[in-house]
Amino acid sequence: MHFTTLASGSSGNAILVGEENRHLLVDCGISGKSLLHNLSQLNISDLEIEGIVVTHEHVDHIRGVGVLARKLKIPIYATRGLWKVMSPLLGKLEENQRVEVQESFSCAGLDVLLYPTSHDSRESFGVKVSRPKRENKMNLAVGIATDSGMITEEMHRHLKGCDAFVVEANYDDEMLKNGSYPAYLKKRIRGQYGHLENKQLAEGLLEWMTENTQRIVLAHLSKENNTPEIALSTVIRILRDSNRSRENRDVQVQVAPRHSPHELITLKE
Repeated sequence: MHFTTLASGSSGNAILVGEENRHLLVDCGISGKSLLHNLSQLNISDLEIEGIVVTHEHVDHIRGVGVLARKLKIPIYATRGLWKVMSPLLGKLEENQRVEVQESFSCAGLDVLLYPTSHDSRESFGVKVSRPKRENKMNLAVGIATDSGMITEEMHRHLKGCDAFVVEANYDDEMLKNGSYPAYLKKRIRGQYGHLENKQLAEGLLEWMTENTQRIVLAHLSKENNTPEIALSTVIRILRDSNRSRENRDVQVQVAPRHSPHELITLKE
């Protein structure tokens, strides 16, 4: 089982998860053309993409969803509430491309679970993508949470024990406080329906990490109120200073690039 981010940040988000030559996308907030270009950098064929899972309706998560679904003739998976608000934004789709889902479903041979996050959208979800139980195969799971103003009980429940995480480290509190954003926008970002601060995210990771955790990718960084260096150093320092550092000394932490994919991360059995 493997994964990568194809784009990350307020300009657009997309995550690829798959196994062998079957893949799904979590969101497509960049143009279809850009996404296909980023896939080609990983030598992944567009024929291997079997569906798009939508976490919420903000444009940095759905910008390319309709175009890509039409081009690749693949389904879009979203809840009823999300379909109500995003249907006018996606353009014309075939009826079999509009898949209404609830909490759990399958796509590209993987189990997908949606759980609520806390964000200022009609509905907002984190995603847990797992390999189904198979004989002689380890259970593996990637936990994704990219838009939430607070760590929720659902996040604790579903992210704990994942083998890898793609999680939001959106802003540094000092940079936001001293930055140029107007007061109302700073309040929105800091609020319970906004985004996660670096330290908030690190404290969440301390609860979710277990001895099987292998990789952490910090995603959805603000261009104005964070830097890759600050996010990485803050999270690594908090993890290192905790008792978890002894249990998880081999865990690799990295920052998702804004416009390009990082290497395809393959989870160890």
